[in-house]
Amino acid sequence: MLLQKDFNPTLNTVTAYGADHLEINRVRFETAVCFSPEGPVKSLDLRTPAEIDSAFLKTLIGLGAADQDPMAFLDDSPPTLPADAPEVLLIGTGTRQTFLAPEIIRPLLQLGIGVETMTTQAAARTYNILMSEERRVLALLLPGDPTA
Repeated sequence: MLLQKDFNPTLNTVTAYGADHLEINRVRFETAVCFSPEGPVKSLDLRTPAEIDSAFLKTLIGLGAADQDPMAFLDDSPPTLPADAPEVLLIGTGTRQTFLAPEIIRPLLQLGIGVETMTTQAAARTYNILMSEERRVLALLLPGDPTA
């Protein structure tokens, strides 16, 4: 399905999607992808939502273990977020909405980053709207449903 007729070539836009693929800036992807309005579209070796854990999500937003102060727990200060950290992470779980366990998303919620899970089609549409509103959004989209 064609999602976006016109697009701004300087911003990553979901231009189409199907049961087995996504199209970002008119480039077809048949793998999971992660992207924000600016920067590269990263192809990921991710097949199902069950493969997503909190460490994976922290890495996606740029908060790796090396970035954290090992003594931060002493003063109860939260980790420092990167300047380009997203306001919201949209997770498209394929053709079926699959909620992630609360313990997986809790670390991002505690940092003030919203996490929304929905079908990939809904996430693609939502991403385009938030991107057009100049929001700091990060999309993690899985195409199709490998168990279907």
